[in-house]
Amino acid sequence: MPIEQQKPEDNTPPQDQGENPMEIHGEPDDTQAPSSISHTPIPGTPALPPLPVTPPTARQSRSPSFYAARQERFERAQRYLEQKNRRSQRLAQQANHQQQPAPLEPNRSPQALEAATTASALPSPTTGNYTSTRNRKGQWTGQRQRKVLLRHLSRKHLRHNRAQNHHSFNRFWLSILSTLGAIALIILTITGAGSYATYRFYNDTSTSYNRQILSLRDLTPRDNLKIYDSKGVLLSQMEDQGLHTSVTLNQVSPLLINATVATEDKNFWQNSGVDIFRILQSAIQNLEHGRVIEGGSTITQQLIKNLIVGNQANVTRKLQEIVLTPQINNLYSKNDILEMYLNTIYYGHQAYGIDAAATMYFGLVDQPGKPASAQLDLAQAAMLAGIPSSPSLYDPGLHPKTTASRFSTVLDLMLREGYITQEQAQAAIQEEQKPGFVKGPPNLNDRAPHFSQYVRQQLEQQLKLTPIQLSRSGLKVYTTLDIGLQDKIQKIMQEHIAELAGHNVTNAAEVLIDYHTGAIRSLLGSLDYNSKTIDGKFDVATMGYRQPGSSFKPYVYATALAQGYTPAQAISDAPLVITLPPGSNPATYEPKNYDQSYHGHVTMRCALQNSLNIPAVKTLQHVGINNALNTAKAMGIQHTKGEAGYSMVLGGLDVNLLEHTTAFGAFANNGKTFQPYAIDKIVYTYNNKVVTHQSTDGKQAISPQVAYMMTDMLSDNNSRLPEFFDCNPLQLYSNPENQCWAGNRGTVRPAAAKTGTTNDFRDNWTMGYTTDFVMGVWAGNNNYTPMYNVTGVQGAAPIWHDSMLLAEAGRPINNFVNPGGLDRGVMTYPDGIQTDDWYLPGHYPTFNQIPTTEPTVTLAPASHKHHAAATSVATGHPYCSNFTFVSPPPSDHSPNTGWW
Repeated sequence: MPIEQQKPEDNTPPQDQGENPMEIHGEPDDTQAPSSISHTPIPGTPALPPLPVTPPTARQSRSPSFYAARQERFERAQRYLEQKNRRSQRLAQQANHQQQPAPLEPNRSPQALEAATTASALPSPTTGNYTSTRNRKGQWTGQRQRKVLLRHLSRKHLRHNRAQNHHSFNRFWLSILSTLGAIALIILTITGAGSYATYRFYNDTSTSYNRQILSLRDLTPRDNLKIYDSKGVLLSQMEDQGLHTSVTLNQVSPLLINATVATEDKNFWQNSGVDIFRILQSAIQNLEHGRVIEGGSTITQQLIKNLIVGNQANVTRKLQEIVLTPQINNLYSKNDILEMYLNTIYYGHQAYGIDAAATMYFGLVDQPGKPASAQLDLAQAAMLAGIPSSPSLYDPGLHPKTTASRFSTVLDLMLREGYITQEQAQAAIQEEQKPGFVKGPPNLNDRAPHFSQYVRQQLEQQLKLTPIQLSRSGLKVYTTLDIGLQDKIQKIMQEHIAELAGHNVTNAAEVLIDYHTGAIRSLLGSLDYNSKTIDGKFDVATMGYRQPGSSFKPYVYATALAQGYTPAQAISDAPLVITLPPGSNPATYEPKNYDQSYHGHVTMRCALQNSLNIPAVKTLQHVGINNALNTAKAMGIQHTKGEAGYSMVLGGLDVNLLEHTTAFGAFANNGKTFQPYAIDKIVYTYNNKVVTHQSTDGKQAISPQVAYMMTDMLSDNNSRLPEFFDCNPLQLYSNPENQCWAGNRGTVRPAAAKTGTTNDFRDNWTMGYTTDFVMGVWAGNNNYTPMYNVTGVQGAAPIWHDSMLLAEAGRPINNFVNPGGLDRGVMTYPDGIQTDDWYLPGHYPTFNQIPTTEPTVTLAPASHKHHAAATSVATGHPYCSNFTFVSPPPSDHSPNTGWW
């Protein structure tokens, strides 16, 4: 066979001729080749099947380099087919085959190409002859090659389609699984986050409120301060932050307990603190009735809301209730929970707790062993049980119809739960319809306002509490006051001051103390606390400072006795002018007696009992101003106003009634001081702690002997007769004054007393004591206007007399006890005065003492007129009955005679 002459188109690169069609890769595409690349189809070259259509989404996701690579592979395949076709044509020409096969259409499908190949092997319809065997062999070889190529392309196309379908299938299920996984992940995340949040909320809530839960009773509202007298009678209570009295569950009426449970939590005794079924049931019932007739929260939840988490209307608070409820049920019994609930809820009208509500709505008051909460009947209990859900809406005074409807609802609930019968419910309805069913609170006025004010001040100082803290401190304070006795004393004061209305006397005050203990039994700061006319709210007894008048003299005389002088010390009641230190204004001081007279030679006993001023000033000259003032302070007068001078003995210093009375009590208490107190016992209601008064021994201000000599002087009624006459009010005779003047005094109780009257009658005083009590009385006007001719024996003394008899009623009569250590004897002075009296051992008068005076003080000579008057009085008869003249007094007044 001759060697074929190679044509230009056969000069293909060796790598192209040896390219295996099975290595042609790439994905067919229906995208046309770029217009810059053109290939003229060669006749007889089989066309490649159309490229499969790639979904737009797939094409959009591929880069331009992908399409360029695919086009390059497509072109190489096309060139390979064209070379094959050329070789077939050369072989046919060499075989001198006249009939050329029809050229292949490049765009025919593999099926059409196969049909055309088969048809070429058949006889020609026009010539009727067959191709030669050689032609058929070459044709078969070409057909086989084409079939191989077609099968390769078809399989590749099928593989691509299967891969595409498999990819689509995988992508579909991957999407499904991814979606399900995402949903599952979201659910798990939400569940996990919810679980974690739930755990954190539970843990945080439990941790935050753990302390409150363990000490839940400490969180219950504390009682308002209540002050009782010595016999348990309620005197006053602080109401500025409402009324509240804690009671135990057994002190609450069972009817009220049943009414509350039926209304607020019918399954209280069985549920675990949260009643889901009841919440749903109550919601349905409320919707059916169109109003709230039954709540969803249990009593336990309401208790938690009131005491721990607060009453804010939000989901957090409700969830906190649910978290804390099981813990409350584990720590406390149902009785404890219900007891705390009834002591906590608000019933309106400033009533906190069931006991206060019983008082505010029905006028019930606590009685020993039976508080107001235990006195409630069915109708009252049903009325109160319906109020807490809305105290303002169910206020019987403001909304009687709404309250009556609520009252009927409560009875229906009790009837449904089997707590009452139909007959009991009907009887309760009839009681509620009667006039005056709601009575309102009793009189809550303070029965002893000045005393209560004094007690609160003591509490603030002792407990270091502010008034606001004290108001709801949970304290019950039992005091020393006898309110029954004080009420009677106040009536005596009011009646007596009314008798002096024409003398411009409008007010009075008094203090009564048991000096053995210091307990204040009565304290009145004014006649009428509520009177604006007399400024009744001002407490003269504890806050006022007034001049004591002659009631201050006993402190000066006690100083003299302590210095060794005797009650029989002779003093000349004659005119006296004292030159004061340079620069004083006025330059001299000239005391006068009340009666503007002079009484000659008198004893200290006589001068004190008749309240003579000049002998008192002379005594102060001898003992010294500072010494006398120190005695008064040591005995109990801790605070004074004004400057101490010679007028001090006549009441020149302002003193306080309570302190003045306390100091006088030292005379009665054998010279020993005491601390007056008003609080006997404090009970802390929230923990049952009790604190009682602890008595302390007072100091020995003066000796018992000096105290007894003063008592003996102040109780000597005979010595005071020249000035006060018989049947005076300083003598404690039991019968009325007119019977005393008739000679029937009745029982006479030993008493020591001293009056006092200031200049211009601005202040009246009477200070005195028995073997049981010491009492001080003041009378006058708060505005310092003078009274009209009213002395101490007329203004304050009658009040002191009648009040002392009341205080001593039923008590045994005892005389003052001589402590011993005293001598008694007859003393005769050189000028003829003779008396029998007490003196300290070793201090019998020898009549050679030189009077001691202040360094800056000189005695001015008296005028002849005054001296003659004094001498004539002394020469005629003794002023007092406790001494006599055994000889006429000498004409001279030598300082060595023992006279002052």
